[in-house]
Amino acid sequence: MHRFTISKRSKIMLSHISQTLFFCILLLISQFLHANETAPKPNIIVILADDLGYADVGFNGCKDIPTPNLDQLAKSGVICTNGYVTHPFCSPTRAGLMSGRYQQRFGHENNPVFNPEDEVSGLPTSQFTIADALKSVGYKTLHVGKWHLGAAPKFHPLERGFTYTYGFLGGGHQYFPELINVTNPQEKQAEYKFKLHRNRDLVETTTYLTDALSSEAVKVINENKSSPFFLYLAYNAPHTPLQASEKYLSRFQHIKDEKRKTYAAMISAVDDGVGRVTNELETLGLTQSTMIYFLSDNGGPISVNASINKPLRGAKGELYEGGIRVPFLVSWPEHLPAESTYHAPVCSLDIYATSVSVSGATVPASHKLDGVNLITYLMGENKTLPHENIYFRKGGGDAYAVRHGDY
Repeated sequence: MHRFTISKRSKIMLSHISQTLFFCILLLISQFLHANETAPKPNIIVILADDLGYADVGFNGCKDIPTPNLDQLAKSGVICTNGYVTHPFCSPTRAGLMSGRYQQRFGHENNPVFNPEDEVSGLPTSQFTIADALKSVGYKTLHVGKWHLGAAPKFHPLERGFTYTYGFLGGGHQYFPELINVTNPQEKQAEYKFKLHRNRDLVETTTYLTDALSSEAVKVINENKSSPFFLYLAYNAPHTPLQASEKYLSRFQHIKDEKRKTYAAMISAVDDGVGRVTNELETLGLTQSTMIYFLSDNGGPISVNASINKPLRGAKGELYEGGIRVPFLVSWPEHLPAESTYHAPVCSLDIYATSVSVSGATVPASHKLDGVNLITYLMGENKTLPHENIYFRKGGGDAYAVRHGDY
């Protein structure tokens, strides 16, 4: 029987090897943890249409208004067939979207007046916005389009968490550049004719407004491609006034009703803009890592713009389904299944909660969110309902409704 002995020199060498292996393992663990900590945050884009009918996009079955870019975006992700906003008209819906909370919790249940001297009409400064949350974890927070959450300086997007803004502060706007010429907010019809702003400066626009907003969205995506960004792209189309350029009107010679023809052209302009945004993401290699939500701020006002909410009853301004149930999709190719539909009720408040979760942001304990993180639901992992109930109150108490399960 042989006895093996290890020399002193060999013991020293083994000791060095052990120490080296130990430190290598520590280094690998450290790198793994660091990689997890610094994993790329997804870009987040919220595209909001204005007064869009439930049945007026291809992915919800529309036949007379082609929306190929929206349909392709829907195909890349999940269509939420029971997607709701929490109020049946403009500003309160946006207040809920920006805060992640029911707007009745903080008294924002009507449209604010357009008056830069009015420091009451607007999203209360007590509310911690989605832009505040995402900015706190390194996002560039970008607003393009309609604001409608107060015109006073304290309500300005740059005071509400956004690092960049381009658009207008009111509830609607003229679309043709020659009509966008007012600089005095007290002038008659100033809200709809006021010059656009870039940050705090008034600027000229030379193109059809929807195209101008789309161009700006593409521009800011390109400028912020190297860092995580949150883009809130709030089109005012197809909200009145019904105005469309010949480029888009010429696509709808088959529609004889002039009102619906113009409305269709305005939707087509939005669809083109969505295509420009998604093409830019593809060009920059950002498609897989970008989460996109698309929805309308309320149902279509069918008698005003010839929109269609079928098979839903009612329209904008009402708490029937046609006023609050809207086209709604979520795309995130890196994580969510493509060509999917989700039928359980979800709502616009979930956008805040989901975005905070995927970004790693936190909100103050006092800012209790009413939305939920939708990711596990949309992935099919969580089979329960995201919401036991979704609550609606119109205009401070004019009408009430609850969505409870199938009722």
